[in-house]
Amino acid sequence: MVLDLVLIGVAIAVFPLSVTAFVLVLSARGGTWKGLAFIVAWLGCFVAVLAAVLLTTGGKPPAPRSPPSIAASAVKLAIGVGLLWYGWHRHRRRPRHRRSPGGMMARLDRISGWTAAGLAPLLQPWGLVAAGAATVVGADLSHTSSSVALVAYCVIATSSLLAMEVYTMLAPDSARTRLGGLRTWLETHQEQALVAVALVAGLFLVGRSIHQLTS
Repeated sequence: MVLDLVLIGVAIAVFPLSVTAFVLVLSARGGTWKGLAFIVAWLGCFVAVLAAVLLTTGGKPPAPRSPPSIAASAVKLAIGVGLLWYGWHRHRRRPRHRRSPGGMMARLDRISGWTAAGLAPLLQPWGLVAAGAATVVGADLSHTSSSVALVAYCVIATSSLLAMEVYTMLAPDSARTRLGGLRTWLETHQEQALVAVALVAGLFLVGRSIHQLTS
């Protein structure tokens, strides 16, 4: 479970769409406070999803090969296949002309703190979040290691946002330049990054779920 949550958390942290949106939020007037609102809402979603799963399982993992255990693995398999299809579809599509995100940027540059908080749940990669939820089914809260793994999962999944937020707070001038460069790179390489994240995460989920279903 720990390895699964770590790798899923990393995939969520580097998901290009949410990272790009957060850079734009930080670039807005009062971006530091809007970024903080975004992060609070982002973490709130993770806590809500984890709480829902743990309330359902009672903090006890289902027995191996039991229907709930098989269902959780099957969900991860379906999500993995979906990510592979999504990555392959994006790769094959290869748009000749990159769509300009200018309109989106203009809107994000003018958003309020409440709007930034509302955007956070919408911009989460819910396929990966669902894969994390299916993995959390196996958490045993009677062991400290499981609780630590859940906290680490939330921190890892939010690590890219936290790093940018702290950087902006401590060195605003330098952060403005560096984040501007990151924003330009993401706008240029977003398709390739989406394909890479989807394919790597999909392969991992398919491999792990098949192993769990057949072992």
